[in-house]
Amino acid sequence: MGAVTLAGAGAVAGYLGLVTGALPVDLGVGRRSRPLGPQTVGIGAPREVVFDVIAQPYLGRATRAMREKVEVLERGSDMVLAAHRTPVAGGRLTATTVETVRFTRPGQVGFRLVRGPVPVVTESFTLTEQDSGTRLVYEGELATDLWRAGQWWGGLVAPRWEATVAASLDAIRQEAERRAPAR
Repeated sequence: MGAVTLAGAGAVAGYLGLVTGALPVDLGVGRRSRPLGPQTVGIGAPREVVFDVIAQPYLGRATRAMREKVEVLERGSDMVLAAHRTPVAGGRLTATTVETVRFTRPGQVGFRLVRGPVPVVTESFTLTEQDSGTRLVYEGELATDLWRAGQWWGGLVAPRWEATVAASLDAIRQEAERRAPAR
C-alpha cells in the first residue's frame, strides 16, 4: 500500500512539475516536432508602434499588469532572458517558462524556450507594413521527447500555448491601436 501511495504521489508531483515548468524534461530521445501557428493579426498602427508595444515589457518600463506576467532576469542591448508566468488549471497553478527574447527592430521578435513544460519551443513575431497599418505573423515550433508519449504531451501543451499567444496578440493589437496616431 505504501509503495502505491508513494508511486501515486511521485506521478502527481511529476505531472505538476511538467505543467508548471518546474521540472523540465529534455532527454533528446525520440524527439518529435510540431508547428505552432501561423496566427496573423492585422493591426491599425504603424510597424514601429507595434514593435514598441511588444518590446516595452522587456526593454522598457513594464506596466504593473505586465510585471505580474513577465520578469526580465537579464537584459542585453537586443536580447533579454525573461520568465513568463501563465495561469493554468483554471488559475489554480502558475506555469513559469524562461525564454530568450531577441529584438530585430522594426520587423521581428524571436523567442526561444530555455525552461518550460516541453524541451523546445522557438517562435517569432514578424511585422510587415501594409496599407492599413501592420501585419503581425506569429509562427513557431514545439518539440517533445519520448516518441508517442511526448507527441501526446505536445498535443496537450500546443493548443494551450497557442491560446496564450492569441490572447497576447489581441492585447498587442489593442494597445498598439490605442497608441497609434489618428489617421
